Amino acid sequence: MKEAQFPPVNTSAPQITVRAVLTGMLLGGILSLTNIYAGLKIGWGFNMSVTAMLVSFGLYRGAERLGARRWGMLENNINQTSASAAASISSAGLVAPIPALTILTGQELSYPLLVAWTFSVSLVGVMVAIGLRRQMLIQDRLPFPFGIASAETIQQMYAKGSEAMARVLALAGGAAAGASLKLTSYLAGWHAVGLPFSLKAAAATGLRRFTFANLGFSLDPSSLMIGAGMIIGLRAGVSMLLGVVIAWGVFAPMAVNEGWAVIPEAMQQGDRLWFGPINKWMLWPGVSMMVTAALTSFAFSWRSVLAAVRGARSGPEGAEESEHDVPRKLFMAGLVVSGVAAVVGQIVFFDVTWWIAILAVLLTFFLAIVAGRVSGETGITPVGPMGKVTQLLFGVLSPTNVAGNLMAANVTGGAGSQCGDMLHDLKTGLLIGASPKHQALSQLFGVLAGATAGCAGYLLLIPDPANMLLTEEWPAPAVAAWKGVAELFRDGIDGLPTMALEAMLIGGGLGIVLAILEKVLPKKARTWVPSPAAVGIAIVVPAYYAISMFIGSAISAVAHKVNPKWAKRFVIIIGSGLIAGESVVGVAIAIYRTLAG
Repeated sequence: MKEAQFPPVNTSAPQITVRAVLTGMLLGGILSLTNIYAGLKIGWGFNMSVTAMLVSFGLYRGAERLGARRWGMLENNINQTSASAAASISSAGLVAPIPALTILTGQELSYPLLVAWTFSVSLVGVMVAIGLRRQMLIQDRLPFPFGIASAETIQQMYAKGSEAMARVLALAGGAAAGASLKLTSYLAGWHAVGLPFSLKAAAATGLRRFTFANLGFSLDPSSLMIGAGMIIGLRAGVSMLLGVVIAWGVFAPMAVNEGWAVIPEAMQQGDRLWFGPINKWMLWPGVSMMVTAALTSFAFSWRSVLAAVRGARSGPEGAEESEHDVPRKLFMAGLVVSGVAAVVGQIVFFDVTWWIAILAVLLTFFLAIVAGRVSGETGITPVGPMGKVTQLLFGVLSPTNVAGNLMAANVTGGAGSQCGDMLHDLKTGLLIGASPKHQALSQLFGVLAGATAGCAGYLLLIPDPANMLLTEEWPAPAVAAWKGVAELFRDGIDGLPTMALEAMLIGGGLGIVLAILEKVLPKKARTWVPSPAAVGIAIVVPAYYAISMFIGSAISAVAHKVNPKWAKRFVIIIGSGLIAGESVVGVAIAIYRTLAG
C-alpha cells in the first residue's frame, strides 16, 4: 500500500468528544471484567474493539431518535480505542503474575497500589506504541490484521446502517442468552452432568473404580465456553478435545493408579470431581507444553526481531512529524516517566532489586518493539512468550527471587499487550482518517478506566487467590504457567511431584515439535497439526471446559458449512455476546457471594 492511499486526517468531523471518551471508558471498564473473568477461567482474553463499536452504535442510534446528535464514525473510533485499551488491562498481570505472586508469597496489593501498578505497566506499552506508529504503520506498512478488520467493520457499519443494527441485535441476543443461562444455572443449582462410564482402579489405590465424572468428562451448562469455542475455530477446538482425551482419559487415570496423584479419602465417594488433586500433577506437563510451544513459535519470528531492531536504530519517528502526531517532546517525556514509574513500582511495591528493576524495563522497551512487530505481521501479540523470555532470564540471574521473576516479567507482558493493542487501533485510525494524537489520548483514558474497574473487579472476584485459584471453578491456566516457572527456579526439580519431571519432558518436547510443525508444514497440512497452546490449556483446565469449547467450535464449523455468508457475519458476534453475557453475570454473582459471605 502506498502512503498516498492513506486518507488524510479528517478535521471536519468530531473525534475526541467528551461523550466518545466517556462511552469508551464505561464500555471498556465493563469489558475489562469480561476479560478478567474469561482469563481466570480459560487463560484467554478477547479483542473487544468490534464489540465496543457495535454496542455504542446501537445505543446512540436509539438516542438519535430522541434528538441526540449523530454518533459519528470517528467518535466511535475514539470509543473503541479507549474501550479496547481498558479491556486489555487483564494482560497487565491480573490473570497471571499478580495472582501467582500472591499464591507463592502471600503478598497482596491494596486497591490503590494495584491500580497504580497496572496503569504504570500499561503506560510503558502505550508510549512505545506511540513511538512506533510512523515506523511500523507508514514506513514499513505492516498489515496489523485486527486493525484492518476493525476499519472495514466500522466503515461497513456507517455505509450500511441496517447491517450494523443486525449485528448489534445478534450481539445483544448472544449476551442475553449467556446472561440468562448463567443466572438460571446459579439459581437452579445446575452443575456439569457426568458421562455414564467408569474405569477400573488399581488395587493399590484403595479405590474400586473411578467414573468419567471423577475425571471431568461431563457436559457443562456454560455459554462462555461455547462462545469461546465459536471464536477460536475448529482446529483449536479439536486440539482441546484431543488434549482432554489424552490427558484426562489416559494420563490422569495412570497418575492415580500409580500413586503420582493421591485422591483424599473425603473425595473418593461418588462422582465428585477429582480435578484439584490430579491437577497438582497434571499442570506440570501442561505448563511445559505451553511454555516451550510459545518460545519455539517466537523463535520463528527472528526476522521480525531483526526488523524491529533495525527500525529502532533508525529512530521511532521514521518520517517527518505531523501536526496530528503526539509532539516529540511530549512523547519523550512520557517515555521517561513511564519507565521510571515501572522501575519505582517494582522496587517499592515488590522489593525487587534495583538493578533487576532497571534491566527489566530496558528489556521491556526492546521486547515491546518486538511484540509490536510480530503483532503487525501476524495479528497475534506474543504476550506469553514475552513474559516467559523475561521470566527465564531473571530466573537464571536471580533464581530464588520470586517477586523479581514474576513482576519484572509482568512489566514485559503488560507493556507488550498494550503496545500491540494500540498499534492495531492506530492502524484502524490510519485507514479511516482519525487523528493519532487523539487516539493516543483516548488510549490513556482507556487504560485508566481499565485499571480502576478491572482491579476493583479482580479484588472482589478473587479475594483469596491462594485458595480460590487453580481449582475446578477457577482453573487459571495462565496463573499456573507463570507460577510453575517461578516455582521451578525457586525450588529446583527436587520440589516436583513424583514423575512430574518425566511428564514435563514429554509435554515440553511435544510442545516444541508441534510448534515447529505449525511453522514448517505447507498451509493445508498445518490444519491437521494440533495446536500446542490449545492442547496445553486442555491439560490444565477441567475436562468439561475443553469439551464445551469443542462443541462451540463444532457449531461454528457447521454454520460456516451450511451458510457461510451468515456465519461470517454473525458467528463471532454471537460468540462474543455469549462470553460477555455470562462474564458480566458471573462477576456479579461472585461479587455477591463475596459481599454476602
